[in-house]
Amino acid sequence: MGSKEPLLGKSPEELKEIVINNHLPVFTAKQITEWIYKKRAQSIDEMTNISLKGRETLKESYTIGTTNPIWSAESTDGTKKYLFETAHGNIETVYIPEDDRATLCVSCQVGCKMNCLFCMTGKQGWSGNLTPAEILNQILSIPDSTKLTNIVFMGMGEPFDNLLTILKVCKTVTSDYGLGWSPHRITVSTVGVIPGMIQFIKETDCHLAISLHNPIPEERAEIMPMEKKYSITDVITELKKYDWEHQRRVSFEYIVFEGINDTQRHATALLKLLKGLHCRINLIRFHKIPELSYCSPSESKMIAFRDYLSNNGIICTIRRSRGEDIMAACGLLSSNHKHDKIQ
Repeated sequence: MGSKEPLLGKSPEELKEIVINNHLPVFTAKQITEWIYKKRAQSIDEMTNISLKGRETLKESYTIGTTNPIWSAESTDGTKKYLFETAHGNIETVYIPEDDRATLCVSCQVGCKMNCLFCMTGKQGWSGNLTPAEILNQILSIPDSTKLTNIVFMGMGEPFDNLLTILKVCKTVTSDYGLGWSPHRITVSTVGVIPGMIQFIKETDCHLAISLHNPIPEERAEIMPMEKKYSITDVITELKKYDWEHQRRVSFEYIVFEGINDTQRHATALLKLLKGLHCRINLIRFHKIPELSYCSPSESKMIAFRDYLSNNGIICTIRRSRGEDIMAACGLLSSNHKHDKIQ
């Protein structure tokens, strides 16, 4: 007998089809929806307003689809990293508490096809896309789930290489039937996969983040192969077609490498590239990974780079490093290791 299908991640329409096919009353679909997303049931047995016979029928082919993390680690700064099992392998999720915010960095793929030079996930190759249930499980199954204020798709994988799933998850999180969040509590990051980016902009009101890392196309291509297919100049041209001054936001992630992309030439190129686009830049310190000789510039150089951009009209911040001691910082997520059990 094959594995049971998860109910988590399904829309009310899909759940209605399931109950009809299983000869259950149509209103059962609404009950299941409420149990999954509002009451956060962990098992079909908890759905006590559904008849015992109905629950037994559902259990024959379906399961809720939530699973606990198989491992965790907590940083000295309070950041927590979790490991989840999925059909294609293990993925990592990072919980980042800060003052009145609690952000969850979720993964959308096992591995990644983008092969960015500085990213540990890219170095392990791609094993498969996560399902809506596997992404939502990261949100619902961490111990601090109810404390979350924000979600960022900045974990393992390229979101727009798994576009339809990302759109479905965003709808579930923001819909009244789902978690009921504002779309402005969600940020999706991409290296610049233009077709997916355009569809995402048109179909959601969630925030967008672009992994930029070098404003000079030829140099960017050396560290981000996708530049050869979707140039950053073309990405910016598309972004300028939309309104980023009201409601939603577009930001740029910029990992700073000593002597590689932190010069005056790069700062000037950034100003030229982003001229006329209402946005912000997040500067990120580079954290060493094996087999790569790059390093992060000094704090004073980071500040000087930030101040130059800020003084010339671009909102620019230096992102605080979190979870370094548990390898949770940007570019370090990789499931290519084994853990014994959750701590």
